[in-house]
Amino acid sequence: MKVVVLCVALVASGMTSLAHDDSTGRAGEPPEVIDQTWHNGSDRRDSSLFKDMQFFTPSVMMDVNYTYSFNNPIDNTVVGSTALARNNELQLQALHFGGDFNYKGARARIMTQFGMRSIVVPRNDYSVYRGQYQLADVYRYLSEAYVGYHFDALHGINVDFGLFLSYIGLNSYYQSENWEYQASFTSDNTPWFFNGLRIQIFVNKNLKIEPWIINGWQSYGKFNSMPGLGANITWMNNNFKFLTNDYIGTDAGGVPERVRFHSDNSVLFKYYNEPDSKGVSRMAFSLTGDIGFEKGGGVNGFTDGDSLQGPAQYFTSVMFYNRIWFAKNKFAWTVGGGMMKNPGRYLVLYPTGQASPLPNPASPTGTEGAYPFSARPGDQFEGWDVSTNISWMPDQIVEFRLEYVHREASVPYFAGPGGVTSPSGFQWTSLPPDWRPDLVKTENRILFAALFRI
Repeated sequence: MKVVVLCVALVASGMTSLAHDDSTGRAGEPPEVIDQTWHNGSDRRDSSLFKDMQFFTPSVMMDVNYTYSFNNPIDNTVVGSTALARNNELQLQALHFGGDFNYKGARARIMTQFGMRSIVVPRNDYSVYRGQYQLADVYRYLSEAYVGYHFDALHGINVDFGLFLSYIGLNSYYQSENWEYQASFTSDNTPWFFNGLRIQIFVNKNLKIEPWIINGWQSYGKFNSMPGLGANITWMNNNFKFLTNDYIGTDAGGVPERVRFHSDNSVLFKYYNEPDSKGVSRMAFSLTGDIGFEKGGGVNGFTDGDSLQGPAQYFTSVMFYNRIWFAKNKFAWTVGGGMMKNPGRYLVLYPTGQASPLPNPASPTGTEGAYPFSARPGDQFEGWDVSTNISWMPDQIVEFRLEYVHREASVPYFAGPGGVTSPSGFQWTSLPPDWRPDLVKTENRILFAALFRI
């Protein structure tokens, strides 16, 4: 995560990608198909049921999950995840419906967002506490909403304004596009969305350059006066994909002199392909590496400074996944994981139920919990995870996935048996003076997901 934004919004739903399969042959939507159905983070379908509709292509996605934590917290709360919310319960994690509108050069996309994700993801945006109006509530039920125009130049240029998916950590925001369900630390601690302007420049059918001017790092509003700036470069063919996402911004609320740099870089490679095989039909891997830092306002990037410059505050991470498809791509086995180091904890998801550690101790987010998870300059955090899953994909519409996940942190972080809400697990129970959230360093869980998409 380096200098300027992120994102391959080219996977906005798989229907607006670099390799969009469109019989119009219009520039920017080439008829020459680059196969992205095997990509981690892309639409696995090769076509839409609604592809023949002239001006509007509908889209519906549903994500239902059940997850069991071996820690068995008394309040059923999942900590440190944007994919999961509650243990030992069947939950509608996400319901999205909307679609894409195209008429001549005019274009627009809207995808609504309901279910647990309409709570889990917006709660991590602290820009909404600057100024008035409840921005998190206003945008809560939207995952994408933008309007723009298509220009027939080069291989196509799209200029869009609104709310976009960020796609910085390789993984897509939509689980039906990912190889794994519980994202590694790399993806879960980097942005899922942006609010602003993007320009998609399709230089040719293989190369896209995409600059951004946005409000900030996963923020509906701006933390300070400077907007976030970013860019994505993506190159791909049928067997290989490389992308780099780079960002710079001032994303510490009330600390405008603190600048954040971030660079996210991914490679995907399909190294075996026999689509008609009843045995192994396809094999591929994805590798992502992130590096970034904050400097100024009491922190000092990669180097510990003096009392004025402050301690080191940076982010390094890596994640790797390998996927093997079987039986003409009806089944798949994925294994992988990653690790993260984040001194200062400026990108760590705060444990659910805890107050948000913003620079101003009088922040209204203090009402969200009585026992803040510290994120002071110098606070250390390291984490690593491994996971494996089996997926059954009887057709292009539905997928069933069974996954095992192990995660560890260098400090107590995940919900333990006592939970993070109260001694009884219920919010109405008063907290005894000696009660504290039960946070532990390790977590093992099994999850099941049913994913639907048309």
